[in-house]
Amino acid sequence: MGGFFFRGGRPLPWLAAASFLVLASCASMGGAAAVRPLRTDGAVLDVHDPSAIVRCGGFYYLYSTGANIPIRRSVDLRSWEQIGNVFTMPPIWTVTDIPAADGAWAPDISFFEGRYHLYYAVSTFGSNRSEIGLATNLTLDPAAPGYDWVDEGKVVESFPDDDWNAIDPSLAMDADGQPWLVFGSYWSGIKLARVEAGTGKPDLRNGRLESLAKRPDPPDAIEAPFIVYREGYYYLFASYDFCCRGADSTYNVRVGRSRAIAGPYEDRAGVSMLDGGGTVLVEGRGRWRGPGGESVFRSVDGTWFLVYHSYDGELGGAPTLKINPIKWDGAGWPIRETPEN
Repeated sequence: MGGFFFRGGRPLPWLAAASFLVLASCASMGGAAAVRPLRTDGAVLDVHDPSAIVRCGGFYYLYSTGANIPIRRSVDLRSWEQIGNVFTMPPIWTVTDIPAADGAWAPDISFFEGRYHLYYAVSTFGSNRSEIGLATNLTLDPAAPGYDWVDEGKVVESFPDDDWNAIDPSLAMDADGQPWLVFGSYWSGIKLARVEAGTGKPDLRNGRLESLAKRPDPPDAIEAPFIVYREGYYYLFASYDFCCRGADSTYNVRVGRSRAIAGPYEDRAGVSMLDGGGTVLVEGRGRWRGPGGESVFRSVDGTWFLVYHSYDGELGGAPTLKINPIKWDGAGWPIRETPEN
């Protein structure tokens, strides 16, 4: 299976053929104001759970699920190349704690406190014995002075007697600049924890986790959370249903919103996301199946983009990088999109 694993702990069944964004000096985006899905090429296959895109040193950088966390970059958001991996070998604590894990899942990249923070998950298929780790760097450009990924260890872990699962991490910043970690998959759904900015790690000494969204009725398939703040609302994006089945995948991206980062989140019809609510934003159609594993970023010109993978029904179900502009209606909701055929 090539050592590739995906959000939700499901392994890649075949080998393919061929965070929010902080506008710091090395993290600012160029303005790509397209209104149609971007046509991407190059190293866009075998991409699962793509991170939010960040610009540094003249390139856009993207991280995704895989052994030692693959790194891709582009000069224009369209043509991508793979340039290596974050780690040369898995951090020793991941091997010690979860010996059967042979990959890192669902990385998330963000910039705060003068450093890039890369959160990622380690687990095994179908288990909630899971850990979220953190690596930091001063730059994303491998050619720049100071480039060095520092292993900061684990930040959250779950065990079989927990009713939640510590995978699919994403760093969200509230309107006051306070960082939060949102994560979760299956079990009791999506969780939120306040992060200590200096360490990049949640303070869980009181055991407090906020519950944001869940599927109360089978299947309990909800994962890949991502939160952004826009014009007074926090928007929670999540992937529902089933990934990692190639062209038979039923993944779809849904969204709800709240006035507070800790919720309650409701969909467009007013249904709580704790009751299974969620307005469909992107779903499979025609050639492109099972879109999900999403992240969101905004360019300096104000354009929002949804970054996700989708399975190519014309290429044996290959997971492929997709980047779609997000348009918003007059009521402040993202407009439903479908991948191009």
